[in-house]
Amino acid sequence: MQKDLGDIFLRYAKRIGNLLISVSEVRISPDLSIAHIYLSIFPSNRAEDVLQHIMEDQKTIRFELGNLEHNQLRIIPELNFHLDTTLDHMERIDQLLGK
Repeated sequence: MQKDLGDIFLRYAKRIGNLLISVSEVRISPDLSIAHIYLSIFPSNRAEDVLQHIMEDQKTIRFELGNLEHNQLRIIPELNFHLDTTLDHMERIDQLLGK
């Protein structure tokens, strides 16, 4: 699922332009009904706006995922998107340690 979502967001980023979206983690509930998708967006200053657009296009993204995963999954889970800020935290820690 993570690979298929990565492919979807690769095409999505091309439509928006000058953007890189990667799927850093996917957590799926035990009953496969909900998927929490953590996205890393570069440049990070546009991350909040891009995440808002992604949430607005959630149904379209789920439909695309369903087309890719229909042979593997019985149910296409509800998608919940989250911003992965791990890289920003690591950069901030490096800056603080450098002082």
